[in-house]
Amino acid sequence: MPRSIASLAVFCGSNFGNSDAYANGARQLGRALADANITLVYGGTMKGLMGVVADALIEAGGTAHGVITEQLQKRGHTHPKLHRSEIVATLRTRKERMAELADAFIAMPGGIGTVEEMMEVWAMNQLSEIDKPVGLLNVADFYQPFLAFIDHMVKCKFLPPEHRHSICVDPEPVSLIEQLRHFVRNDVSKWL
Repeated sequence: MPRSIASLAVFCGSNFGNSDAYANGARQLGRALADANITLVYGGTMKGLMGVVADALIEAGGTAHGVITEQLQKRGHTHPKLHRSEIVATLRTRKERMAELADAFIAMPGGIGTVEEMMEVWAMNQLSEIDKPVGLLNVADFYQPFLAFIDHMVKCKFLPPEHRHSICVDPEPVSLIEQLRHFVRNDVSKWL
């Protein structure tokens, strides 16, 4: 039976990257979430790909819930058109709140924060602290080097082979959302 995904946290860059493909992917994801009636949970800013996803979702009639830090809010980074905007004290609190609100997660292209947020929820799933699927929106093969690194972890026996597939990967938002809906938790121990 498919999972119910009413809200989904998106981790992505606060910059645009060096290709229009990234912004196009963000627009497609925003529209796909709106079409699926899935609430966007994200970092609450209007910057970079984060703003693109939120704008596309809102323009398509979707609901956006931002969680922004006090520091970023004071800098004027808060997206003005969100349906709900929470201001929290720290980045750690922001991540905890986003994980609490979301039924699933998608990481788009981004920088250190994007990868760190995605890795944290993937690790929480691995340790059975949560049961919320994680996906990579692999726009323009952005995550290919990362996936090769994960394969290297498996080869070096730091990650069981079954855990390599405990994250969904797809370049298309609609099919990635479907993968998340049909994701089956991996019960293989993380210890080799």
